[in-house]
Amino acid sequence: MIKESVFKSFDDKTSLENQLAERIAKQLQEAVDTRGKASLIMSGGSTPVKLFQLLSHKNVEWSEVYITLADERWVDNDSDASNEKLVRTHLLQNKAHTAKFRGLKNMFSSPEEGCAMAIEQLANFPSPFDVVVLGMGNDGHTCSWFPCSKEIEEALSTEKLCVAVNPGSAPNPRLSLSKTAILASRQIYLHIVGEQKLSVYRQALENEDANSMPIRAVLAQHKTPVDVYWSA
Repeated sequence: MIKESVFKSFDDKTSLENQLAERIAKQLQEAVDTRGKASLIMSGGSTPVKLFQLLSHKNVEWSEVYITLADERWVDNDSDASNEKLVRTHLLQNKAHTAKFRGLKNMFSSPEEGCAMAIEQLANFPSPFDVVVLGMGNDGHTCSWFPCSKEIEEALSTEKLCVAVNPGSAPNPRLSLSKTAILASRQIYLHIVGEQKLSVYRQALENEDANSMPIRAVLAQHKTPVDVYWSA
């Protein structure tokens, strides 16, 4: 069993989202104050939508904040399946509209072809990343590191910042940040909601195989602090 991360439990999603938005905003502004710029890596999917909206209203010097995604589906940017569309619609609004967003989807026709451009782009981000916010699937995946997929070994071992992923268990090819990129950060938050996700998280603390439960690759390391924010 690994040492449990800092675990914060909230009575409801609203309390969780308000507290997490406040914490992220404070850390981003502190980074801007310290080195003149900050970086934020966000997960996609439906869980962080309200968090995006709350962050967009926070008093942060957003023009000095660089934002990208932990992973992206290789779909058109105007598709409802696009994480970039989610960020542009819900986060890059209000006070946050001046943030420097760089999506992972680019001009190339496949993640394999576009990976080099994404790596070059990430290399220009303020490093280490100041805040990384991750989600988690019911199978224990995070980013697009899917259990027992053929790309999981590369995602967890490569020194490259991102990898192409063709998941057999989920739709759409994807581009995902690697474990190396995710851990090159000052702070990681795992944002999970519901009793099932709590059960999966607890399983990950016991499971010794990151290939079968990839979130363990984040939880089991001691390089970067991980705070878990959970509500029912």
